Amino acid sequence: MAEYKESKDNPLHKEFGLWSNTRYVLGKAKKYYPSAIFYAALSMVSASILQYFWGIFGKYVLDIMEKDVDADTKKHELIIFLIIAGIITAVLILSKTVGDSLTWYKYIAIRMGVISERVSRVLGLNYEILERPDVLDIHERALEAANDNQNGFEGILRVLPELGKNLLTVAVTLVAVTVLDFRLILCLVILTVLQFLYYKRIIKKDKEEVWDKLSSVWRKIGYMSRVTQDFEYAKDIRLFGLSKYLLSKQKKIYDEKNEKMDLHCNMWFGHAVFVQLIFLIGKGLIYAVLFYAVIKKDLSIGDFTMFLALSTAFSQNLLNFLQRFGDLKKCSLRVDDLRSFMELDMYEKTETIPLPKADSYVIEFKDVSYKYLKAEKYALRHLNLKINAGERLAVVGLNGAGKTTMIKLLLRLYDPTEGVITLNGVDIKSYKREDYYRLFAPVFQDVETFAFPISENVSMKPVKDTDKEKVKRSLEEAGLGEKLATLKNGIDTYITNIVEDDGIDLSGGEKQKLALARALYKGADIVVLDEPTSALDAIAEQQLYERFDSMIGKKSAVYISHRLASTRFCDSIAMFKDGEMIEYGSFDELMDKNGEYANMFNIQAQYYNEERKDVKEEGIVFEG
Repeated sequence: MAEYKESKDNPLHKEFGLWSNTRYVLGKAKKYYPSAIFYAALSMVSASILQYFWGIFGKYVLDIMEKDVDADTKKHELIIFLIIAGIITAVLILSKTVGDSLTWYKYIAIRMGVISERVSRVLGLNYEILERPDVLDIHERALEAANDNQNGFEGILRVLPELGKNLLTVAVTLVAVTVLDFRLILCLVILTVLQFLYYKRIIKKDKEEVWDKLSSVWRKIGYMSRVTQDFEYAKDIRLFGLSKYLLSKQKKIYDEKNEKMDLHCNMWFGHAVFVQLIFLIGKGLIYAVLFYAVIKKDLSIGDFTMFLALSTAFSQNLLNFLQRFGDLKKCSLRVDDLRSFMELDMYEKTETIPLPKADSYVIEFKDVSYKYLKAEKYALRHLNLKINAGERLAVVGLNGAGKTTMIKLLLRLYDPTEGVITLNGVDIKSYKREDYYRLFAPVFQDVETFAFPISENVSMKPVKDTDKEKVKRSLEEAGLGEKLATLKNGIDTYITNIVEDDGIDLSGGEKQKLALARALYKGADIVVLDEPTSALDAIAEQQLYERFDSMIGKKSAVYISHRLASTRFCDSIAMFKDGEMIEYGSFDELMDKNGEYANMFNIQAQYYNEERKDVKEEGIVFEG
């Protein structure tokens, strides 16, 4: 890996250097579209020659016309020269056109390959890391660097041929300008360096004071765009009269963005004025030297024309070279952003062992504590809990008690801050996360559906790998059989109309049943239900839990629910409060203890008119 320096504004941001980033970009070009390099070089050489070819051509035309020969000879020489020059020009223009035509879309294809790598990198990050502000910030910068086709990754691909063209032209015209007057070279170089230093200063200031500061603003703008336009928020916005409030917050964010963009525009306006001033001075010096050569050195009209073209090409390309070099540096800074994320040192490194296939799995929390990044208090403290094979465990408690944190630790979405979690006596960190994940069939409270057919939303696999009969069984067992019967395309019906016009939307309860069908289809050894029935009424929830409990057979199951009556069928109940497990036992044991669980149960019983042994609700009897 290249050496780098840490950035002050984000410790995750690294500076890899211009040459390292250039090699990185060319390496990606070679990986995805190596022919792009050849065609870019072809365009570069052709464009360089075209800049001064007509100046040289003009000199020889004038020289022929000034020859002391008869008109027929002049005419003959001019025709031959024009034919040769025309052929050369046509070849150069064709080469440049071919090079340009066969590179621009390849640049995009190369960038798309890098974007795919970035997405893959995001999907490979541990869930816990995705919640960190510094990671979100560095990813936002990487996203901008990959998506920008001018000033980021693709920008380097576009700048390099221009830079090469300028350098090649300067090298060719340098000799001619030196012959004319070496002092002109010195003056033009000084002017060019002054412009470059000013340009370099603007680039650095623009990056640090505008674009780095805007990364958090883009996140805010993206969030406000989702909130104000997403149908999911529409009801709350209207019923709670949030329109003016949201618009004011959005305006504040846009004002922050506009302030930075004003600074950006003002800086580059000043730079444009400075560039024009340098250009006028340089042009004036070239004409002054040429007029002096005509008067004092008897410079011919043909030589005047040639030296004017070569001097102008030298001056312009020297200026452009350093400016393009500044552009390269600017793009390199954005590639720093991309590589900082792509080479983020937050992935699994430890050696892992194969996850053994066993008839049963026992998971144990051993003095486990967890604290969120920069949080003052622990979300979970000193948890000791054993989940035996085939056991039904209910996890209960008020909001903020630590239930969800415990579930995320169980699923290894988080790793403990302290303590250890074991699977059949082995630390779960010893296994690959992907292997460990396969043990679980989770059903969460917030169900995310994808713009795929129902069958793929259940199997969570490509259609070619989906067992459609199993999908149907899972949906029917989860309670979506009647819904399925009403759909013209059955399990091939798309969810949402984003992809297909005849797609459907599911209600909250239907989404939760779909999530249950996913868990049934996966058929993992351990089922985790994190308040998956919050959109159902108490009767439907109880019926579903009892039906689902019979479906999973001898598998282990962990249930989280605010409705304590729904957890009576569980073997064990763990009561959480303020990040600690304060009670543990069977339903009868906890009720006999008459502690926090019994108190909460009795409070809820007032609303459901439940008794301790036979729970009645609207004429339906649920036995524990």
